[in-house]
Amino acid sequence: MNRLFHFPLSPFSRKVRLTLAEKRIEVELVEERYWEPNQDFLRRNPAGKVPVLRLNNRFLSESQAICEYLEETVPNPPLFPRSPDERFEVRRLCAWFDDKFHHEVTSKLLYERVNKKIMGLGYPDSKNVKSGAQKIKYHLDYMGWLLDQRRWLAGDVMTLADFAAAAHLSCLDYISDVDWNRAANVRDWYAKIKSRPSFRSLLADQVPGFPPPRHYADLDF
Repeated sequence: MNRLFHFPLSPFSRKVRLTLAEKRIEVELVEERYWEPNQDFLRRNPAGKVPVLRLNNRFLSESQAICEYLEETVPNPPLFPRSPDERFEVRRLCAWFDDKFHHEVTSKLLYERVNKKIMGLGYPDSKNVKSGAQKIKYHLDYMGWLLDQRRWLAGDVMTLADFAAAAHLSCLDYISDVDWNRAANVRDWYAKIKSRPSFRSLLADQVPGFPPPRHYADLDF
């Protein structure tokens, strides 16, 4: 059985889950408390990070590398456009959310509010939370600007870039840290992503001690 070692509120795990579901690749989800010493997990990925995908008895790590491997080995439905310029834009935006957005927003809000408590690392740093709450406004505005020019974030078709963004925002939405009224087109975009069958397992996630808000699983907000 193929397995995905993941953590429910890991945006990188969620990006891979969405890709697997879109491509209809069945996997068993195994929750991994990656911050706890676990030699078995380190043998799967010496970097000690989730997600790790066991596929056909191979262990694959790093979310972007996993998603691109799946795209190459299971090309339908495609999550990358055909032209090099369009593929570049998808990769650029994946890096934007997995690097810049993660550093400026996800790590400042989700990790401070949730991960620290789960990992036993103390209380949230109020400066980090304040910084994340301020920076997310810039990112939502940037997404709104992109969606004013395009049907989807990277162009006229849905791509992995949309899943990378939705993976981060869905984690933050779980803790009510997204102002969906800031940009109507971003809200509409997320509603389309959220309504896809591939999103259902994400909306069913529950983290003990952190119940999601009522709107989290509501397809109409």
